[in-house]
Amino acid sequence: MKKSSLIACAIGAGIVGYLATVYAVDQGDKTLHQQYLSQANLVKADPLSQQAFHIFNQNGCQYCHTKNSEMPFYADVPVAKQLMQRDIEHALRQFNITALMDQVQNNKPVSQVELAKLESVLNDHAMPPKQFLLMHWRSDLSQQETDTLLNWVKQERTKYYADPQVVSEFKYDAVQPISTTFKVDDAKVKLGEELYHDKRLSGNNTVACSTCHSLTTGGVDHLDTSTGINGAKGPINAPTVFNAVFNIHQFWDGRAKDLQEQAGGPPMNPKEMGAGSWQHIIDKLDKDSALKAQFDALYPKQGISEYSITNAIAEFEKTLVTPNSRFDKFLKGDKTALTQEEQEGYALFKANKCQTCHTGQSMGGLSYEVMGLKGDYFGNRGNVTDVDNGRFNVTKDQNDMHRFKVPTLRNVALTAPYFHDASAKTLEQAVDDMALYQVGVKLSQSDINKITAYLKTLTGEYQGKPLK
Repeated sequence: MKKSSLIACAIGAGIVGYLATVYAVDQGDKTLHQQYLSQANLVKADPLSQQAFHIFNQNGCQYCHTKNSEMPFYADVPVAKQLMQRDIEHALRQFNITALMDQVQNNKPVSQVELAKLESVLNDHAMPPKQFLLMHWRSDLSQQETDTLLNWVKQERTKYYADPQVVSEFKYDAVQPISTTFKVDDAKVKLGEELYHDKRLSGNNTVACSTCHSLTTGGVDHLDTSTGINGAKGPINAPTVFNAVFNIHQFWDGRAKDLQEQAGGPPMNPKEMGAGSWQHIIDKLDKDSALKAQFDALYPKQGISEYSITNAIAEFEKTLVTPNSRFDKFLKGDKTALTQEEQEGYALFKANKCQTCHTGQSMGGLSYEVMGLKGDYFGNRGNVTDVDNGRFNVTKDQNDMHRFKVPTLRNVALTAPYFHDASAKTLEQAVDDMALYQVGVKLSQSDINKITAYLKTLTGEYQGKPLK
């Protein structure tokens, strides 16, 4: 027998053997799921959450969408092993449900993005995928199971994220109007605002936080990459500071855990503010008697220090929230707030799955997503650099390659150019590129115009006045 025929026979035997074992162990898998369920801390969870958790496990979602799930023994069978490894890599790239499972199991609020992703694939009947069902035919979701999960999504949104001012038509939408205000110390806010505009935080007294994140230009500088000390150019586009308080982490790659840690980055960055050391900054500010008195009153133990400087700036940045956009008013029942074209744009925004990642009050900032999920973005763009690695630069996890924190869409009409690399110069281009590379569709010019018109309604108010 020819070598090629032997190889084909071996592969065929592997597939047949694999399919035979799947059926044989199907009931065993269900027993394994029941044992897993018995270990889950679901005693305090409501019945619908218990049902949802049961469905996730019963249908094998965790096999492909978590990293450390206990796999069935046939995962080591030749051919099956290769197929499952490929499925797992693809699934984790799209949707890792490890956090979701933990949140449900421990009766914690589920991420708004994970709820939106789950809702999206359920409405599309995209999960489990057809190829998975060829080998796990008992894992298909029944209509009753699909309805249970969709009702659970609505329940979780109502429980943790719903705004009572939103009209019933939009009650269960993945996006909400900005309504949160953050508790702050007003005196520290005042000090933080002064420091935010203080160029003494830079090495040569020429650059302030507001230089790259001006509050009069949408919280950005409208440059491809910012200009720092001595004319140095940074490697990445400056994100807006408005509504940054909603972000899970700060910077495009999420390397800062919160606003305070983020505030400490630019002063020490040699291409941004280039202060050299915190002591250099402290020595300069210490000569300002009025400023020193503020620090001594508000931070009696620390005085002027790295901690107190960054803490005050972070306290100020908590106030950079922009509610009362026209879209917010529309969600609350003002039908005249949006034109017909803008309303059609919102419908298209949802139909094209944009709200799956741009969710919540800030419509972004709540997850890291792969740039080029449905197309070779970086291959087509070219000139790839280390900054394009995204979240990978922080985690060193290959699954995080080209993954970036989703930017907020609030005030997006004011923050061009777009994306971490500033490759989209207009909002229309950004919409077109996102649809192509993230959703996998080519929008008509009419649809692009409608979605763009809708996005312009997301411009809110700062200190009671519309941003311009």
